Amino acid sequence: MAKRILVANWKNFPDSLQQVGEILDGYSKNSSVFKKISTFIAPPLSYFESVSKRTKSFAHLASQDIFIEKGTITGLVGADILKSFGVRLSIIGHSERRSLGETNEFVSEKIKKALKENIIPLVCVGESERDREGEYLEFIRHELRLSLAGVKRKDDAKKLIIAYEPIWAISTKAKGAIEAEDLAQMVIFIKKILTDLYGRETADRIPILYGGSVDQNNVSDFVQTGISGFLVGRASLDSKKFSEIAKSLIKK
Repeated sequence: MAKRILVANWKNFPDSLQQVGEILDGYSKNSSVFKKISTFIAPPLSYFESVSKRTKSFAHLASQDIFIEKGTITGLVGADILKSFGVRLSIIGHSERRSLGETNEFVSEKIKKALKENIIPLVCVGESERDREGEYLEFIRHELRLSLAGVKRKDDAKKLIIAYEPIWAISTKAKGAIEAEDLAQMVIFIKKILTDLYGRETADRIPILYGGSVDQNNVSDFVQTGISGFLVGRASLDSKKFSEIAKSLIKK
């Protein structure tokens, strides 16, 4: 069985380099746990160097986005710069980026860029609400198919990671994470879409992560749902909570 995957998305936190050091000190105390899984940390760009140096022995550096534009553009951080820090994975199509107007087509271009640069694309999909009629399923199908429209080769598809992040479970008004039974059904549904696109053998090689109000209290309910790991936001800023999530992924 392939290693479980754990991705920390720090978003635009913490507020200072001192806090970064405190978080990384906590991570380091549980380095043996993080080594047993594939751990990725996606900090703000300004903390890349610190995170890269401090976690090199037990985690990989990740970016929260990837740019596809070329040329001299103020504010742009190109793939070459990301790679120079050792970035191995890029979060693409996160719901917070999509809420700013990022389309499925733009997400597709970013995925192609990541693949070209040999950076793992972590492709996020998720519905904003769940209706009783099941229309959210068609939304997920549409979002996933368009986002992956540029990935034609099965060898490229095998390099993908999909993160299912239901927006209704991660917003400030969220009531909590999804139920384990519902997540298991969604994993099957996403696998079916991937099978339709790339065939069963390739689909089985594509990991599916869950992200949405993930914390140390609910992960044990999710590890048996068919997921390959977690995309963790707020809880990843607490080294104790993040370590507990990591431990849940290596328990038999």
